Amino acid sequence: MNTSNVNYQVESQNFIGYTAFPDKENFPAVIVAHAWGGRDEFADNIANKLAKLGYLGFALDMYGDGVTGTSVEENSARMQPLLDNRSQLTSRVLGAYETVSKISGVNTSKIAICGYCFGGLVALDLARSGVNLCGSASFHGFLHDSDLPKTKISAKILAMHGMQDPMVGNDQLESFYGEMTEKNVDWQLHIYGQAMHSFTNPSANNPDFGTVYSEEADRRSWELLKDFLREVF
Repeated sequence: MNTSNVNYQVESQNFIGYTAFPDKENFPAVIVAHAWGGRDEFADNIANKLAKLGYLGFALDMYGDGVTGTSVEENSARMQPLLDNRSQLTSRVLGAYETVSKISGVNTSKIAICGYCFGGLVALDLARSGVNLCGSASFHGFLHDSDLPKTKISAKILAMHGMQDPMVGNDQLESFYGEMTEKNVDWQLHIYGQAMHSFTNPSANNPDFGTVYSEEADRRSWELLKDFLREVF
């Protein structure tokens, strides 16, 4: 498996993605959208795991220049402007999608995305853009609809949610149900009854903040993703 950083431009700003190549030619690609802290080791490791499964793994950069946060305040300050401007958020994830489409060896008819926390919303917004995408998977991501003009979602959707997640309430779930049904999307929602936010991250251990790792939910959701990718590709 070969890995490298990739510089790419979106609206004259530089972004630094991470690419993990599988040991074969002509491969599907899976974009990895990071959590609110920026493109970090966790996201890069997911790209590596995907490459071992035979996919190109591409960990995108939503903040520019590969910057990462070191505190709740820093992370929130970087994420919130994109939550408030979904058009800019969509532009940045589309830039990553276009970059992946140009990587030698990628089968451009077989591209999917998965995302974690904030990245779960990013993954869903790429599907909402109407781009030619096979699948979009959200791990403990924000689920509320976008305020952008409605477009047809052609990608299959997989959302994995912790029932005890204080950051994604019933309002978001109901918004998600309604949107998926209205747009006649091929969608799934899997709920882990005892899981909180960030249930896939072994470093998450702050029950007061609502972020706690769950070995069971992590394992089960990863198996779901593998099955989902086999289906959409």
